[in-house]
Amino acid sequence: MLKQIQRWKIQLVAFLAAVLAVATLPALVQPSAAATTIDFVSPQWLAQHSHDANLRILDVRTNPLDYIDSHIPGAVNIAESTFRGPNGRLPVQFWEQQKIEALFQEAGVNNDSHVVIYSDGNNILGSTQVAYLLERGSYGGQVSVLDGGFKAYKDASLPVTKEFPEYAKGNFTLEDNSDIRVSLDEVRSIVRDRSARITFIDPRPPALFAGEEDLFIRNGHIPGANNVPWPSFTVGEDNFHQLKSIDEIRALLARREIAPNDDIIVTCSTGREASLQYVVLKHLLGYPNVRIYEGSWTEYSAQSDLPVATGRDPNV
Repeated sequence: MLKQIQRWKIQLVAFLAAVLAVATLPALVQPSAAATTIDFVSPQWLAQHSHDANLRILDVRTNPLDYIDSHIPGAVNIAESTFRGPNGRLPVQFWEQQKIEALFQEAGVNNDSHVVIYSDGNNILGSTQVAYLLERGSYGGQVSVLDGGFKAYKDASLPVTKEFPEYAKGNFTLEDNSDIRVSLDEVRSIVRDRSARITFIDPRPPALFAGEEDLFIRNGHIPGANNVPWPSFTVGEDNFHQLKSIDEIRALLARREIAPNDDIIVTCSTGREASLQYVVLKHLLGYPNVRIYEGSWTEYSAQSDLPVATGRDPNV
């Protein structure tokens, strides 16, 4: 009888443990940050979907008079420069989270919006910067960049307007996603650890990469970095806002021996140029390990303890 009672006690303890495990399971399994999807859409696609109820078009050109003169119907103008400023230590860095969240809300962005971003000229960098910021804020909706920008849209003879859209303030809520960027301390650790297998991509112009221009506190690049100027991902002078084909970009990276499984950090002058290659590598090509060093050369060059390399990349 005593053994039977002991067996009952053991079974009861096991049962209560199982019940407790099930009861606490939701608390143990935390939802991950929302996965942001970024793609490129054609001017024709945008014209066909411009009246979709959940579409929010952001015109991120910096001169408001350009927007006032002509813009895509339904577009809200919020300049790319609005999202950056001084942080007490460095210039033109991204604002704190609450301010970025408020800016997207004022532009009418909701948590379930499909956000399409466009600019003009060579300012595809502004478009991809804003797309990156949405991912940085764990945006759970769809984000698209207009391939070819406003120029391609107008060249296709698609409708433009001078009318301003009326809309309600958005309910976008930001949750910081630190997994897609690296800090100065992380970069410092990588540079000092010679065994670290990190691929740095620097998309700045060759002369700036080489340190031939006297612009920063110290001029040059992170030792070992690959100079892949950002225009090499676009069709160039004809339209800096239009990407080359994915096959052409993939072939370019293969020639530079930048492999899909590399641990890649994109670094530029202020974090803006880096956003184009970040978006293309991660979201269009599917490279899984790509991050941005937001402080970039503005921050790095001010650190006297960090090494600086000069000279052009012979592969450019």
